Amino acid sequence: MDIELCTVGGYNEVGKNMTALRVGDEAVILDMGIFLPNIVSFEEEGGHRRDLTAEELIKREIIPNDNYINKWKNLVKGIVISHCHLDHSAASVYLAPRYNAPIIGTPYTIEVIRNMLRDDELKIPNELKQLNSNSKIRVSKNIEIEFIHITHSTPQTVIVSVNTPKGSIVYTNDFKFDNSPTMGKKPNYERLKELGKEKVLAVIVDSLYSYHAKKTPSEKVAKEMLKEVMFGTENDENLIMATTFSSHIARLSTLLEFGKQLDREVLFFGRSMWKYINAAEKCGLIDFKSQSTIYAYKGQIQKKLKKIEKEGNRKDYLIVCTGGQGEPQSVLSKIAGGKFPFRFLKEDSVIFSNSVIPVDVNIKNRKEVEEKLMHKSVRIFKDIHISGHGGKEDIRDLINILNPEKIIPSHGHKHVTGGMEELGNEMGYKVDKEVFFMKNGERLML
Repeated sequence: MDIELCTVGGYNEVGKNMTALRVGDEAVILDMGIFLPNIVSFEEEGGHRRDLTAEELIKREIIPNDNYINKWKNLVKGIVISHCHLDHSAASVYLAPRYNAPIIGTPYTIEVIRNMLRDDELKIPNELKQLNSNSKIRVSKNIEIEFIHITHSTPQTVIVSVNTPKGSIVYTNDFKFDNSPTMGKKPNYERLKELGKEKVLAVIVDSLYSYHAKKTPSEKVAKEMLKEVMFGTENDENLIMATTFSSHIARLSTLLEFGKQLDREVLFFGRSMWKYINAAEKCGLIDFKSQSTIYAYKGQIQKKLKKIEKEGNRKDYLIVCTGGQGEPQSVLSKIAGGKFPFRFLKEDSVIFSNSVIPVDVNIKNRKEVEEKLMHKSVRIFKDIHISGHGGKEDIRDLINILNPEKIIPSHGHKHVTGGMEELGNEMGYKVDKEVFFMKNGERLML
């Protein structure tokens, strides 16, 4: 029984993650994500993704080109989604119907996918199957899927172990080792160490920060950074507005906690904010609605902003909104650009509690928003953030724990993931012998 891996997407770019694994005459797919810059550009031009077929989305390089695995399509027994981030999950609503297989994810991930289907008014024939962290499910005679709890920047992220009679293939895309998470448990080191004592044929490893000679700090550090800004600056008479990734429920929880401590009414603005918060509430992870108000739609947001402007009591509010990447359709961009009925006043605070995903369209959009804010004499606090991706030393620890025979760097092209060559050499793994830098559509026999 041979085992073959195909790197379908996410190996030529940061995003569009999709990997397929064939075990004899059975196969599984790991992640189905979109390439966010291309979907942003398409929607800025007035397009809507639901108007495009899967083939058109592939042609525009918005979703992975699964034609690379045409011959495997009837072999696929499961579509496994590691976590809810769009670059790992959002293509599933377009590509999954091409396979007679269930979509498997943690309860939160599945709830986010349900929201995507409702948002885009789509229906798919695939069963949406929930699997809890630290649980297993057999999808075929030779393939067992195991979810191992790991920390990241969104709830219920898992490392996926594909267990076969010949050994395991471990998919760690995305991960960090956070030993003091502000939400949820520490990583399941015990199970990872058990796997390392067994036979790990290969690890597909999030290598986005493989060049960064560091261990990524805990989310509790980001909490302290936010505390310093929100409690340690003169803002008693001014509005505080913050933006972060809508899926970063732990960060949103911190903002809510601090807003209440400052005796401010906390408002969440934006459709994606509503989508991820609603999914987390349905899964029992949080209770935001009893402590704050969430406005999803343009009309609701405009009405509330008009009221705040008219009453002149902005010092009583913390607004948490979309727009950390400077997206033109986000709430922050529309306020900064004068499209929403609200004026920033001198020394109002805007906190960017996120990084900029390093692609040209995001860098350009974010710069434009910052320039507009500066012209209004707004106080800007940037990079109040800790990443959800492990650095070089986290990756080293993971490899030492798992002791894999082969390493496949993932989450970007070699310009991004190339730090794995140096790390591999340090650890006794050689390029093209044990470390394989792959491109989209390539295959490797394990």
